[in-house]
Amino acid sequence: MSYQQEYQRSIDHPEDFWRDKASTLAWFKQPQTILANDDNGIARWFVDGELNTCFLALDTHIENGRGDQLALIYDSPVTDSKRQYTYRELRDEVALFAGALAKLGVAKGDRVLVYMPMVPEAAIAMLACARLGAVHSVVFGGFAPGELKVRIDDAEPKVVVSASCGIEVQRVIPYKPMLDAAIDLAEHKPGNCIILQREQVQAELEPGRDLEWQQALEGVEPADCVPVLATDPLYILYTSGTTGAPKGIVRDNGGHAVALKYSMKAIYDINPGEVFWAASDVGWVVGHSYIVYAPLLAGCTSIFYEGKPVKTPDAGAFWRVISDYKVKAVFSAPTAFRAIKKEDPEGEMVRKYDLSCLKTLFLAGERLDPPTYEWLRDLFKLPVIDHWWQTETGWAIAANLTGVEAVPTKPGSATYPVPGYHVCILDEEGNELPRGEQGAISVKLPMPPGCLPTIWRDHSRYVNGYLKQFPGYYVSGDGGYFDEDGYLFVMGRTDDVINVAGHRLSTGELEEVVGSHAAVAECAVIGINDDLKGQIPVALLCLKDGVDKADADIEAEVVQLVRDTTGAVACLRQALVVKRLPKTRSGKILRAILHKIADGEEYKAPSTIDDPVVLQEVTELMSARKVGSFAKG
Repeated sequence: MSYQQEYQRSIDHPEDFWRDKASTLAWFKQPQTILANDDNGIARWFVDGELNTCFLALDTHIENGRGDQLALIYDSPVTDSKRQYTYRELRDEVALFAGALAKLGVAKGDRVLVYMPMVPEAAIAMLACARLGAVHSVVFGGFAPGELKVRIDDAEPKVVVSASCGIEVQRVIPYKPMLDAAIDLAEHKPGNCIILQREQVQAELEPGRDLEWQQALEGVEPADCVPVLATDPLYILYTSGTTGAPKGIVRDNGGHAVALKYSMKAIYDINPGEVFWAASDVGWVVGHSYIVYAPLLAGCTSIFYEGKPVKTPDAGAFWRVISDYKVKAVFSAPTAFRAIKKEDPEGEMVRKYDLSCLKTLFLAGERLDPPTYEWLRDLFKLPVIDHWWQTETGWAIAANLTGVEAVPTKPGSATYPVPGYHVCILDEEGNELPRGEQGAISVKLPMPPGCLPTIWRDHSRYVNGYLKQFPGYYVSGDGGYFDEDGYLFVMGRTDDVINVAGHRLSTGELEEVVGSHAAVAECAVIGINDDLKGQIPVALLCLKDGVDKADADIEAEVVQLVRDTTGAVACLRQALVVKRLPKTRSGKILRAILHKIADGEEYKAPSTIDDPVVLQEVTELMSARKVGSFAKG
């Protein structure tokens, strides 16, 4: 079947299309109602079906005689250690840990917060929650106590699963002090914490609350899979929102399993038994979808890599992993390959490894810039596939479907909409635009399986944030256009969320942190283009009258404050004290103009500008301090 036939059937006959895809899963109770609205009026998939995601990811493969196939390969250059798990071994570890959680009172519908580095125990904890019908919420290990506290209060976990530390190349980051601080700050107090002790750091345990991982397993019986409805939540994953408060994206069990299994063949052309590597972190949506769930649902072997693209030990780190484990397709963010290119611009390290196993390179999480695309294409002589998706969708909205019908790529384009996504470009009035005209990228409802049905405990925020602007459509928040050949080009965010190395960060959230500094009267955080990370934030500060500290000292304190509060992932390394912020007469800060100035783009000051002199002053300061494009001039 051609791409066009596959896509058109998904749009014209969505229930038949997804019924066929769902039939490949081992349901406990096959769904009869494929699509129906819930109490909120949101279209839900497979509403009367019953299943268990952990069973689909592990047990079903064992029952089909493939228990001795490798499920998970752990490779950790930062600890110089490796481990491998067959499907049977992984199932046994997961069932035992699920028993440990059950012994602590975790049951269907309860939440478990997972605050872990890239170790196999993170996947074991996630799958154990799924086995019990519990809801996991994974928080990236680099987040600071304040961020962790917000998530604890929102998800209200019965148990927290964590580790004594994470490892960043040559730096060891103790997790337990940050976890303890977060729990101290939180109104909700988890009943227990299970801590994986790592040899690099031994965490101090809180008597009566904390258990070591092995201690938690003592005297425990393995847990069986608990049937859940397709519409029951599998996990909550928090992502930055434009209001500064993180949004708890909810993923259901049924649609998620159907969509991810379909995507492994349709998009990535990966078959059971083949090796797939998503070089990301389990704390992000890519880690959820394509390190843990999708490869296991599809009966593949997944790589769990605790390292970096460079310095662990060199710019050949990725190529070694691909060669060692015979990876067929790798999926990472453009940032990773820019880092490799920076250290090995001629690709000398590639020639040291046998990479004949590699068939495709997939990139997502941020815009794939043409120079990086061309470098990879010329180096590997393989398809370099840019595809576009969001935390909210959980899988690709647009891609080159290599498992259906691979088509020529175009630099800067995510190719075609994926089956199930009726993508439209809308103008400000909600009218569909013709090819070649740029507007708001939107998806005509219903969304396909796997996409978020709500925000955790805040459905109105889901409606207001995604559905209200254009009734009948999901609004992605990105702008773009279709070209004359139907290729989709995604041009960037239409809100104030910036994309740092594939991680979405809210400038509003960062401004709250910066503004909390005692000397800061007003501030603005803007995202500027960066050759390595895609975008990085820069803070502009107006100080309160009477502040007697040196500007440089305050700037350094603000940078450290953001690091302490939000974590190193924010990458805010530059703060500038300005006399005034450029604004419109109505008081709106000219963030878009500041962004263009920093990026060296042409701009036209709006007629509503309050004082052009202020804009000139800030421009001169950016130039003097070599912000953004000024650093290259």
